[in-house]
Amino acid sequence: MSRLFSLAADRLTAPATPGRRLIVIAVVAIIARAITFGSPVVHVDEEFYFVAAQAWSHGALPYVDVWDRKPVGLFLIYLPAAALGMPLGIWAYQVMALASLVATALLIARLADRAGWGRGALAGALAYVLWVNFVDGQGGQAPIFYNLLIIAAAALIAPRAEEHAPRLRGFAGMALVGLALQVKYSVVFEGMFFGLWLLWRDWRSGARWAILPYGAGLVAVALVPTILSWLAFASLGASDAWFYANITSILDRKPDPMFEQIGNLVKILLITSPLIAATLLAIGSDGVRTRETRGVRRWLFAWTAAAALGLLVFGSWFEHYALPLMVPLAICSAGFFGDHRTGPRVALPVLLLAFVGGQTTLVVKRNNRGTPEQFYAVADTIGHGPGCLYVYSGESAFYPASGRCALTRYIFPSHLGRMREEGAIGVDQQVEIERILALKPAIVVLRPAYHGERADLRALVMAEMRRNYRLQAVRTLGNQAIEIFARREPGMSGGPL
Repeated sequence: MSRLFSLAADRLTAPATPGRRLIVIAVVAIIARAITFGSPVVHVDEEFYFVAAQAWSHGALPYVDVWDRKPVGLFLIYLPAAALGMPLGIWAYQVMALASLVATALLIARLADRAGWGRGALAGALAYVLWVNFVDGQGGQAPIFYNLLIIAAAALIAPRAEEHAPRLRGFAGMALVGLALQVKYSVVFEGMFFGLWLLWRDWRSGARWAILPYGAGLVAVALVPTILSWLAFASLGASDAWFYANITSILDRKPDPMFEQIGNLVKILLITSPLIAATLLAIGSDGVRTRETRGVRRWLFAWTAAAALGLLVFGSWFEHYALPLMVPLAICSAGFFGDHRTGPRVALPVLLLAFVGGQTTLVVKRNNRGTPEQFYAVADTIGHGPGCLYVYSGESAFYPASGRCALTRYIFPSHLGRMREEGAIGVDQQVEIERILALKPAIVVLRPAYHGERADLRALVMAEMRRNYRLQAVRTLGNQAIEIFARREPGMSGGPL
């Protein structure tokens, strides 16, 4: 066993062909995510992205018929999978996320090579694959997709010994940043770092007279996808809806309590601390030292600092907000794993611990959030009609799983029930809930009360349940008891919105 472990450790830091890297990364990624495959309740965010995309495939217009503040590019990514319906579409988006993860890891290894950290390149790539499981990156969270666009931009922009058409690569890189912006706007911080770096490089080359037009061009290229998105919705008469959802509502949303935010940040720091430590130790690593590798290393450390600053500035600090930071941390950790005096000896044990810890995390979350069997059991109890469904709190995926119509465009339940969303969704929460209940939904679903929920709105809904509904069933979903209420008078459901 010790010889096998020693052989695996040696192979981990040995030179590897691109084909071998692909096989190793893909196999590890599949094993690391296997427990999540086919589950519609991996995380509420990606669950909603799927639901919104499926509604779009059936003719519902984002921001108008299904409301959210995410850029439309995220729903476009989910659209092909969502068009397949459930459960096949769930598998499809998770395969897409797996492919994006593997491609990102391959580019992590490639950039580590360019930094002269080739011995640790595979270990750094695997660190990304394994560490995302700690921060809700085990499925199709938005960063799993846009990290690929950002690292592709980084591969174009990072310093090179031989500069051929540097401005063309700069424009191409910022075009990728622009696409990433239409997946999630938080990439703006990394995009600003890339743009400022490109301008600084031009300044140092002596082309100072061209800084302003070049900078304006970079900004314009990065904004093109967002402008096209706005114009597309404007052509449909939905300019105001697009602008409010994408811009204004983000500013209107209330922050979480500071104590809660600090707790989230501490959790992120604890989770990422091994990669942060490896990155700091990589500053003194050996590896191949040339003028190019030194320049790439400095650039990678600067990118890491910019990504960390973006995380800190963004606030809230939910676990998955750390996913963008994982990319430059994983690249820089390759310098420790491959070239630090202790790195090669600890690389395999660290990755094995990360695998075990990640799997433990996924098992706990599966037990808390529910299994596919539990989810579909709840959906079967809800039934497939007649009559519309109102999920006051619970899983938005109950809508497509049951096939019942929705009575509101706010199908992500937290938008109507959470305190921080008050005054930030374009409608009064209580007025909208009262409007939904007045349409007499046939089925109403409630999960137990949750932290951050408006107690007055739950009381309003429960009062209506006592007056006009009966408790049809209580079903288990993870650690929650899902209550399913049926209207007493048959055939009284209103039509869809």
